[in-house]
Amino acid sequence: MVAPAWFAVPPERYGGIEWVVSLLADGLVDAGHEVVLFASGGSVTKAQLVSTFAEPPSYRIGQSMPDLEHTLTAWLHAGDFDLVNDHSGMLAAAMAGLSPVPVCHTVHGPLDGEPGRVYRQIARISPRLRLISLSMNQRRPAPDLPWLANCPNALDLDAYPFSERRGDYLLFLGRLSPDKGAARAIEVAQEVGAPLKIAGKMHDQLEREYFQREIAPHLGDDVEYLGEVSHEEKVRLLQRARCTLFPIAWEEPFGLVMIESMACGTPVVATRFGAVPEVIGDSGEGGIVVDHLAGMAAAVAVADTIDPATCRSYAESHFSERRMIRSYLDAFTLLLEEQGGSPPRRVG
Repeated sequence: MVAPAWFAVPPERYGGIEWVVSLLADGLVDAGHEVVLFASGGSVTKAQLVSTFAEPPSYRIGQSMPDLEHTLTAWLHAGDFDLVNDHSGMLAAAMAGLSPVPVCHTVHGPLDGEPGRVYRQIARISPRLRLISLSMNQRRPAPDLPWLANCPNALDLDAYPFSERRGDYLLFLGRLSPDKGAARAIEVAQEVGAPLKIAGKMHDQLEREYFQREIAPHLGDDVEYLGEVSHEEKVRLLQRARCTLFPIAWEEPFGLVMIESMACGTPVVATRFGAVPEVIGDSGEGGIVVDHLAGMAAAVAVADTIDPATCRSYAESHFSERRMIRSYLDAFTLLLEEQGGSPPRRVG
């Protein structure tokens, strides 16, 4: 199994892909499979760990050399496995043709525009490569790609303890970028007349510029920026929030924040973009989906009526670790049957 090169598995703070890879690798080991995980040094896993770098090279994000070296390390070992499941991005997918064993690549990003065009080129040069989506909406711009399965993300629900208690503040968790919508969350909180806590990554130049332009002028007693918080701090924030705002304005492929919130018993109010309807659903058990930003303030009052225990139960029934492991194992078996192999034993 190949994780991205940049952060440890699991990550200390930011790193949704790394959380999913950690859960999947450990779950496959627990299910009796041999797993080799290619990930940064500092990773903690039940799988056998192979690291290109002793420390996570996150300070070099945007440079091609660490990504290339990490990818080459994985493909040089590929012959040792029954199959390879790659989560590390387009470069590794483009080099999948070098692998002597079947490769399925989990697509973690959107596919509209340039990414869709690039993946089509990758599929042409690596005709045996198969792709796994996180949501059916993610496939919408590129239904013609060689899809193998749809495997929604999951959580280690024990790491997100349920709480009956709710506070009075609204919560925004996510990258400080326009598509995630922290500034829109401020608008909603002001309309509701409730305090807002904002927590999230602000590393990139564009994120810093967005923060200074759209967020900083509103900071005060009612709008608080907490920075990039640890997992423990994030759970405490989720447990005590009135609801979590997810006012995205892009085709989000999945959105882990939504299931993190629901697992803690806190409903989500989200705009109808990307995978939001698939994650929250239409039952009203885990949150409220609105068609337009203008409807979010009213939806907060509706979310107040959702029982925290019902919210948690929804997360358990739809996004458990067991469900995700089963869906990946089904995908691996299908891939090996398609390409003439036996059920998976050793996964890289």
